[in-house]
Amino acid sequence: MVIAGSKGPEGLCADAQQISESSVIMAKQQTDWSDTESIASSVAAASEVSTVPDKFGFVGGAQYTEDGEESVPVDVIRRREKKWLEMFNSWDSHMLKKYKKVRDRCRKGIPSSLRARAWQYLCGAQKLMDRNPGVFDQLVDTPADPRLEDDIRKDLHRQFPLHEMFLQKGGHGQEDLFRVLKVHSQVSPDEYCQAHAPIAAVLLMQMPAEPAFWCLRAICDKYVPGYYAQGLEAIQIDGDILYKLAKKLAPGAYKQLKKHKIEPVLYMTEWLMCLFSRTLPWASVLRVWDMFFCEGVKVLFRVGLVLLKYGLRAQVIKNCPGMYEILQALRNIDQGIMAEGFLLFQMQRLDLSEEDLQREHQRQVKNRAKAKADKEK
Repeated sequence: MVIAGSKGPEGLCADAQQISESSVIMAKQQTDWSDTESIASSVAAASEVSTVPDKFGFVGGAQYTEDGEESVPVDVIRRREKKWLEMFNSWDSHMLKKYKKVRDRCRKGIPSSLRARAWQYLCGAQKLMDRNPGVFDQLVDTPADPRLEDDIRKDLHRQFPLHEMFLQKGGHGQEDLFRVLKVHSQVSPDEYCQAHAPIAAVLLMQMPAEPAFWCLRAICDKYVPGYYAQGLEAIQIDGDILYKLAKKLAPGAYKQLKKHKIEPVLYMTEWLMCLFSRTLPWASVLRVWDMFFCEGVKVLFRVGLVLLKYGLRAQVIKNCPGMYEILQALRNIDQGIMAEGFLLFQMQRLDLSEEDLQREHQRQVKNRAKAKADKEK
C-alpha cells in the first residue's frame, strides 16, 4: 500500500548511528510500561476518583484538573475562534506569508473548539487524508500481523485509564485506538512501539479515528523521524543534544547529571517518545502540542530544558545525593513547574534558536560517526 505524500520507515534516521546495546536496553526499560505501573501512576496523584469528568474528560489521576484552575475569558476565546476561522479560509497563504502570526496564535493556545482542525492543518494531515481517500477504512478491514494485533490489544487499557474515552474495556475509545494503531502498524510494521499508543490516544481525545491516524503518521514521518525505529538511534541523538544544551541553558542540572554520569536515555526517553503526554498536566500537554504542531521538535527541547532547569534546582539537589534520587526527582517534578503559565513562560525565555539546534545536531551526528569509525578500526 503506497500512501501519497507519506514517507516510509526506510528513509528514517539516515544520519543516526547504532547506539550501544546497554543504552537500548535501558531505554526499553523506561518505555516498558506495565499494566500496574500505568494505572497506579495515574491514580497516585489523586485521592479520589470523581463521578463527574473534568473539562478535559478525566475522572481522576495525575492529569485530572480541578475546577477553578486558570482559564481564558469567553470573549477572548470567541475572538480567537474568529481569527482561526479566517486563517483556515486562506491557510496556505497564511503559512507562506504570515507564519509568525500563525506561530504566535499557537503559542497563545488554540481554541478547544478548533484544536482538532488546527492540528490537522498544521501537520499536513488534512492534505494526506484528502490525497488518500478510503485508505484508512481499507486498512482497517485488512488483516494485520496477528502478533502486532495482540501487542496492540495489550496496550489499549494502559492508555489514560481514568479518561472517560478509555474507561470501558472494549468501549468506543479503546476500539478507535485499536483501529488507529492497527492501521499504523500496517503502514510501518517495523516501527510500532508502545509509545505510539498514548500519542494516538491524545489525538483521539480531539478528533475521530481517521484524522487521528493521519496526524500520527505526520508526527512519526515529519516531526520526529526515527524516534520509533529499531535501535532508538534518533532518540539517543536527541537525548545527547538535550544534555549538551543543558550545559548552557540549565547549568545546575547539567552539572549534577555529569557528576553522577546519568545518561540522557534514563530520564528523557518517555518525555520525547510520548511528546510529554504522560508527564505534564493536561492543560500543559495541549498547549505544548499546539506549539509542537506549528514549530516542531524544538518545542520538545524547550520543555525538556525547563524541566531539567527547575526540576533539578538547588533546593531539590540538596536532597539528591545520588543517581537514584536525581532520577526520582525528575519523575516527580513539582506541578507548579509544569503548570501551563509557568512552563510556557519559561520556555519562551530560553535563549535557544533553530540554528543552535541544527549546530548541535550536526555535532552529535559527527561525534557518533567518529566514534563508530574508531570502534571499527
